[in-house]
Amino acid sequence: MNEIESEDRMKWWREARFGMFIHWGLYSLLGGTWKNIRANSSPSEWIMASRLIPKNQYRKIARDFNPVEFDARAWAELAVSAGMKYLVITAKHHDGFSMYRTKLSDYNIYDATSFKRDPLAELAEACSDVGLRFGIYYSQLDWNWGNLPAPLGFISNYPKYLDFLKGQLRELLTGYGEISALFFDGDWMAQWSMKDGRDVERMCRELQPGIIINDRVGKRTIMDSFVAGKPLAAHMPFLKIRTRKRLGDYVTPEQYVPGSPPEGDWETCMTMNTSWGYKSFDNYWKSAGELVSTLVGAASGGGNLLLNIGPDGNGRIPTQSVTRLNEIGAWLKKNGDCIYGAKPWRKSSEGSDIRYTEKNGNLFAIIRNLNRGNIVRLVEPVASKETRIVMLNGGRELKWKHDKGAIIVELSKEDLGDCRLPLVLKLSGTG
Repeated sequence: MNEIESEDRMKWWREARFGMFIHWGLYSLLGGTWKNIRANSSPSEWIMASRLIPKNQYRKIARDFNPVEFDARAWAELAVSAGMKYLVITAKHHDGFSMYRTKLSDYNIYDATSFKRDPLAELAEACSDVGLRFGIYYSQLDWNWGNLPAPLGFISNYPKYLDFLKGQLRELLTGYGEISALFFDGDWMAQWSMKDGRDVERMCRELQPGIIINDRVGKRTIMDSFVAGKPLAAHMPFLKIRTRKRLGDYVTPEQYVPGSPPEGDWETCMTMNTSWGYKSFDNYWKSAGELVSTLVGAASGGGNLLLNIGPDGNGRIPTQSVTRLNEIGAWLKKNGDCIYGAKPWRKSSEGSDIRYTEKNGNLFAIIRNLNRGNIVRLVEPVASKETRIVMLNGGRELKWKHDKGAIIVELSKEDLGDCRLPLVLKLSGTG
């Protein structure tokens, strides 16, 4: 089967704009604590490395991992109610534990735990049932094969590990129906090469011709490798990443929205608090307003947002995540036209509080903060006699006037509604 051309396979993804990321594994049971000591400075999914847990001890955690409250259908329905269009879950994270029934190792959720279920199979089916695209996260880095303490690890029999990695990817891409997206992570592993990335990418596209693959399948450049707005090398000074041609379909800024959008397709992945995996004592939750503003920032720059949840060791999604996702979904039901399928306008922003997108000849002004009370001042759009402005939420037409070249709109108390979330004006007949 021939690979589907890039423009065709990326079409749904560019329309979607918003997806759910799920980090779930053995680390979820620990909740960020090992032997009564909290891993305060690192995310919970890194606890094996941050607390230097020996492999033989970490593997024993599987004996107690029995997430009986896991409900694939509920997770998929939550994503849909949040307005998300796709879902990506960790099949294997850096700790090397497989969250599906692999035949290549007994170190997996089916064989090593009393759970005896395959969450990926259940999620793939649930996503199909509710019309949600299904994607998989896979880490090239594997501490179960490597040696700590170095976070990079070092795999002594690397050729054998590569065979294992490719074998697992074949399982995932042939046994779970259509896989829409594949999110690689761990390209900074010392032994991973650009050649390995090319070989793996080629194999994945042969197995799933329409699959979308991120840039971490290769070896990212210094410029591409950003986490929380800083080069990856700033977080891991031992890395020496040279500039190379990028692989994959899109780039992956992490924990921030770039001020200047990357060239080509891109997706920022972000947590709701500070950790990807469940961390019982992490209470630094972003508000729904902040998260919607992040989504708006991504869409106005032509990017997607992959927003993370970290279920606990029992399979429960934290209440804080559920509450925020429901708020986001309610906002998108009323204002989704400015996000789904929307493209960047000639000017993505005006100051720090206004973002622009366009779709079907309409311009959307998304106001993240009203500094002037009920007055909106738009400088960038050029008004004409045909200009109409309506509230996207409800469609009420608004009166406007010119003031020194700017468009001035006065909003009513009804228009303002819940000011914790962005307001959206739909403009037609502007230049």
